Amino acid sequence: MKTVWPIGALFISAAFLVGCGDTDSKQVLSPTPTEEKPITEPPIDKSPVTVAFMPDVHFHDVYGSFEGNAFAGLMNSKSGQSAMIRTMYAQLTSTRLFNENYFAFLAALDDAAQRGIKLVALPGDFSDDGQPIHMRGLKKILDEYSQRYGIQFFAAPGNHDPNVPFERPGGKSDFLGEEGKEQRIYSKGAAECTGYSDAWAIIDAGYELPTVCTEDIRELGYEGVTAALAEHGFMPKASYLYWETPYSTYSTTSYTFDTARQQADWQYRHYEICAEGTGGRYKQSDYTHCLQVPDASYLVEPISGVWLLAIDANVYIPKSSADDADPANPKNFNGSGNAGYNRMLTHKTHVIEWIKTVAQRAKEQNKQLITFSHFPMTEFYNGASDDIEALFGTGSFQMARRPAEDTVHALAKAGIEIHVGGHMHFNDTGIRKYDDGFLVNIQAPSMAAYVPAYKLLTLNNKSTIEVETVRLNQVPRFDELFEHYQMEHQHLAAQGSAKLWNADILASKDYHEFNNLYLSELTRLRFLPSEWPCEMREMLFSMSGRDMLILSQLDTAVTLAQLQANPSLSPLTTLAKCTAASPQVPVSVTPETITADWERAQAKAASLAQANNLKLDDFAAWSGFDLATDFYRLANAGDLALDDITPERIGQYSVLADALANTQATVHFSDKKVLDDNSVSQVFQNRFGALFAILRKLGTSLPPSDHFMINLEQREVINLSDKKGFAE
Repeated sequence: MKTVWPIGALFISAAFLVGCGDTDSKQVLSPTPTEEKPITEPPIDKSPVTVAFMPDVHFHDVYGSFEGNAFAGLMNSKSGQSAMIRTMYAQLTSTRLFNENYFAFLAALDDAAQRGIKLVALPGDFSDDGQPIHMRGLKKILDEYSQRYGIQFFAAPGNHDPNVPFERPGGKSDFLGEEGKEQRIYSKGAAECTGYSDAWAIIDAGYELPTVCTEDIRELGYEGVTAALAEHGFMPKASYLYWETPYSTYSTTSYTFDTARQQADWQYRHYEICAEGTGGRYKQSDYTHCLQVPDASYLVEPISGVWLLAIDANVYIPKSSADDADPANPKNFNGSGNAGYNRMLTHKTHVIEWIKTVAQRAKEQNKQLITFSHFPMTEFYNGASDDIEALFGTGSFQMARRPAEDTVHALAKAGIEIHVGGHMHFNDTGIRKYDDGFLVNIQAPSMAAYVPAYKLLTLNNKSTIEVETVRLNQVPRFDELFEHYQMEHQHLAAQGSAKLWNADILASKDYHEFNNLYLSELTRLRFLPSEWPCEMREMLFSMSGRDMLILSQLDTAVTLAQLQANPSLSPLTTLAKCTAASPQVPVSVTPETITADWERAQAKAASLAQANNLKLDDFAAWSGFDLATDFYRLANAGDLALDDITPERIGQYSVLADALANTQATVHFSDKKVLDDNSVSQVFQNRFGALFAILRKLGTSLPPSDHFMINLEQREVINLSDKKGFAE
């Protein structure tokens, strides 16, 4: 019995070609058509069932070995094994860790096992580009925990597993090599790995270290990724009570394991996708570049009464340059990272139709349906998305990944009530109530990012679900690789490299502190330079909270041009790097004017602080950079960030948010640069007024995202946490 297609066979078999242009084909695109009646089952255990959700593990086997020993790695004195890791700089400039998450994943699985949890869902990005070396390591760990603790794993693919539907060359330039140097490792056909016939090669291409070429670092497509985890959801098992895909032709009443196993063959689990939309029977006459792509969605009943719906929400839209004559060419497809459910509706219509039938059948058969996938089903910034785009620009802060409200409504209308997603590496809860639907989207955080955690859903009964967030503050062995980073830091320092990072992270006492320092460096090295407007970035690096409270009360006609002409008089940055010259000639300004305006604002700020039982100097305890880091804490972690920001600072942020709430300040721009005829108070109050309004939305604990109860009958979410956010 074949369970994984042979290389290339998917595109040449007669069975595969059925439906490519046949709009009447049921084999390829039709959701389960059978009308079903509720079936009689033996009495089921009424005790609560708990399911753990661990998205975005981004598993990187730090002790994996390349076939042929192409790269020996770095001998680790603590483990006695050879480490194959990425540089610390690579981690501190990425939205995910590559190395320490290996230990975090083991800690999470140990924690789940200790709690007696038997069901663990992996909602995508369980790998970090689906390389063979890492898939082998991941399979080994899942198999081990399954055998030792009886845990059943259920994987759904993410945009990193696979990156595109079909295998392609891969590799990275920033593995850590000897003496702290960067080690380039690629597969055949990528970068400089060309011109050799052996399985692996070492090529001196003029870099610090010779390049390692190995097929163990290529990026697998659906074939390789799903083959590795066939026993963890992607294929039926005899122990499952039920299992189906959007392409199954049987029903719960006619289900047999043998039939499920036969129809699980990948020659049946594919669909036609065109550049403009879903193909097959949905294809319109003007659609172009219509290609066949696998789909790994499935429904499973692992224990009686519980249905887990794993949606493959990857949408790989063919490029306008796609070669229709070479359908398995990975270059034919765009990545799925920004497609999400907006494109699911237009390009995987048949899967949405199947989801509707699943939701309906779950109600008819009294099954508790829990849906999970890699992508979010609702907005994920606590209602602040529009404000963020208005301040930082259209598409900023990963807004391309935001589901449109019409999309959210369509998903709720399809019958999805509970969905657990990943992708964003955020901790968030989105709630939507409609006349024809109710949807709670639970964004589960990544243990490879801030804040490292996973979700527990306890199904108390058919109408109530308790959601808990398990934070991974203590991770055994989290510092095991620090000796190698020390070498990297020494090498960068000796070179005077711009990649030099803050070595304080190597003094972290636990994984909690390590992740806080990781986020701080990520903010400094990546987020601020790439996401923040110049004038805001310059102000952040030059101000304390005390300066901000004074500026919130500043009323002055002094312009940026005047300050730039008289820099010695300025109590803060003149923003010279960030302004465009106004056609008006700057007028002179007296020192007395600047001093008098600032002193009046300072007195007003002191009074405002006193009215809130504070002192003006209390605000001097934190800097603009601290504010920016806290902004990302709240954006990424929701309620969980309140453990890492003191109540005193939250209170001071609230005072500033109130002080700037009614500002009428406007700013004049020229080609996205601030004009220097704006006054100092205009610029601060306009830009930071918007920032603190966003911060207030991000900093509320409602809707809850840490610990809460969902009541499906009452269509409400009840906060069970004692965390307090802004003005609560």
